[in-house]
Amino acid sequence: MAAKSGKYAVFEAIQFEMRKDPHLTMFYENEHPVAVSAMGNVIDLYTEFGKDRVPDTAIDEEWYVGAGLGVAMTGVRAIAHIPRMTILRAFELVFNQVGKLRYMTGGQANLPLVIWIDGSGRQAQAAAQHADAGQEALYAGITGVKVVVPSNPYDAKGLMTAALRDPDPVVFYHYSAIDPVHVDVPDGDYVVPIGEAVVRQQGTHLTIVGFGPSAMEINNAVPGLKAAGISAEIIDPRTLKPLPVKAIADSVRKTGKLLVVDHGQYTMGTAAEIIASVATAVPGARMARITFPDAPSPGAPGMIDWMTPRAPNIVAAAKVLVA
Repeated sequence: MAAKSGKYAVFEAIQFEMRKDPHLTMFYENEHPVAVSAMGNVIDLYTEFGKDRVPDTAIDEEWYVGAGLGVAMTGVRAIAHIPRMTILRAFELVFNQVGKLRYMTGGQANLPLVIWIDGSGRQAQAAAQHADAGQEALYAGITGVKVVVPSNPYDAKGLMTAALRDPDPVVFYHYSAIDPVHVDVPDGDYVVPIGEAVVRQQGTHLTIVGFGPSAMEINNAVPGLKAAGISAEIIDPRTLKPLPVKAIADSVRKTGKLLVVDHGQYTMGTAAEIIASVATAVPGARMARITFPDAPSPGAPGMIDWMTPRAPNIVAAAKVLVA
């Protein structure tokens, strides 16, 4: 067991499953799928499994996601990797075909397809279209598709393994911001179950929920919360669909307050869905959300930092909620 980057941890999961299943196929554009650990260990899926199982595809997300869809319809597990600059290019295909084929075939066709999407995240000095976040909510709105968003390399490996073993399509939404988070990642095989939240910290004054990069900011806010005398229960849903509402609602019944942190937009985002679901389950609880505004990401570092929910914003919002 050692600290590993998120990308390397994901590659470990894929390598294990490809060694176990001689038919599992991965579609990956633009560069060969290679990851290197901090200790210099290399996973090169193209070299190990060959061009038939890791085809060197053209830069055409619609084509190779469609190819993965066709492969999966035959019962062969497949992965289609979409880089961060093209995260919605295959959206129409997922909406019209991937999420509905089991239903349209009367259950005759399983669809063991993992669509691995690299989310951009809020990054300064990148064009607005390359510094966005929250599009996982769009995929979570598609019928028949599961959506997972890891917040650290340990969860990334376990969720990828779970996704690869699921008979239905899973969108694995991976933000590169989580890659350097220092947690131990086992070398062996393990699963983080889809649909299962994790309580990162026990607390009594309020419940704070966040995933992906926002979970990292919540962790950064912990010292400030403690200094303010706030006992926060911190929950990472890890899965957005099916959303683990019960785990969050059980916490809110205890604390009576909910703060949701999301780097996506305010309107119709995941934070809104979490609040709506929990409000239905826990009437009378106080709730709030802090998100990125409904605006494109600016390029200036100071501006994007001011707009993104950071640790000081989280502490300030928590103080208002418990006052």
